[in-house]
Amino acid sequence: MAVEPEEQARADMYALLARMWLAAPDAPMLSTLAGADAIVAGQSGHPLDRAWERLVLAAGVMDAAAPAAEFDALFISVGTPKLNPYASLYLTGFINEKPLAALRADLARLGLGRAPGQREMEDHLAALCEAMRLMITNATPLARQRQFFETHLAPWYRRCLNDIRAAPEANFYRLVADLAEAFLDVEAAAFALDDACEAA
Repeated sequence: MAVEPEEQARADMYALLARMWLAAPDAPMLSTLAGADAIVAGQSGHPLDRAWERLVLAAGVMDAAAPAAEFDALFISVGTPKLNPYASLYLTGFINEKPLAALRADLARLGLGRAPGQREMEDHLAALCEAMRLMITNATPLARQRQFFETHLAPWYRRCLNDIRAAPEANFYRLVADLAEAFLDVEAAAFALDDACEAA
């Protein structure tokens, strides 16, 4: 389904973040990032502009082995990974709790669900970014996107991204966390404005 360029840009950013949280970028992806155009977020020195510029610069000088090693150190483990970017964990302290059940019900109402063979639960940060992407590309009404974002992402994403940034192993992924926070903060502000306009 065709969407407006601004909406496609939102969807593309969610797609990039979903990919980054699911697996480390390989060499072709780093090369694509390194050659990416600047983002203009509407004002000089916007945090989103700066975070994007830093990530693009890092992608241009980094060997793919480095972010792969970081990803494994942060998110992969034989036992419990150092970091677990799941909504249930951040909202309740435990994985596979009530927030996951509520999310699954919301996804079902949207006609969405976990892809066959996908090992991550639906409340993983990557899966939530992918759900937002799909809502945008499917032209889901903005009010429904806002409700999903405010329920399933807004309450916990900053704490999760702060944990990623604070991890000693995070170098490239610290930049990914910066980009994610800057973008999701823009989304939160836009949804808040939309909510205020509806209420006026």
